[in-house]
Amino acid sequence: MTALTLVHLYPREMNIYGDTGNVLVLRQRLQWRGIEADVVPVAVGDRLPQQADIVLGGGGQDAAQGEIGTDFASRAATLRSMADDGVVMLAICGTYQMLGHEFVTLEGRRIPGVGVLDVVTQGQAERLIGNNYVDTPSAGRLVGYENHSGLTELGAGVAPLGSTLPGRGNNGRDRTEGAVRDNVIGTYLHGPVLAKSPRFADDLIKRALARRGLDTDLEPLDDALAERAAAVAVGRPR
Repeated sequence: MTALTLVHLYPREMNIYGDTGNVLVLRQRLQWRGIEADVVPVAVGDRLPQQADIVLGGGGQDAAQGEIGTDFASRAATLRSMADDGVVMLAICGTYQMLGHEFVTLEGRRIPGVGVLDVVTQGQAERLIGNNYVDTPSAGRLVGYENHSGLTELGAGVAPLGSTLPGRGNNGRDRTEGAVRDNVIGTYLHGPVLAKSPRFADDLIKRALARRGLDTDLEPLDDALAERAAAVAVGRPR
């Protein structure tokens, strides 16, 4: 089988709370099954590979998002085209926000996004911080850590990734967490989320294989350690 191409957006700037671990988890789960994975880091100014199978982006400090903002915006047409073509994308926190229509800062400044996801985010003074878990209809329970001050509202063009407890998730109000449009998924779960959510990791792999027209019947792996780690995290106070 030809190797799957994993594109890692801005690994230096957008790697808060271990989000690069999502790349490592996917690559390892592929290799355990005999599927090679080419990881292509994309920094400011680099070309975005058109042969991408899975695009991953993490969260970052506000300053880091400022560093990449113009470069990210310049990729809007390419990212929208890739999303329309079914490329799998996992966007965490800051990257999730930038895939939306806009981020409105606490002071009222409007920062345009790239319009891949039908979401808008409003900054606030209070942060949503702590361990969190999200129950999803297709990938089971996802476990991670959130730390964000942006409140995200979903439009008609997306569905929630899943549901979570009040005071958490997209906006601390409507119990939604994350957003899904076709093969594009945004979430506030750091951790990295895939390390404690193996079924979710395999769901992303299956999406990528299906887009290629390949067999999605994955060989089972021993996920006992990941599942124990998830259980411990869920039991910890926020």
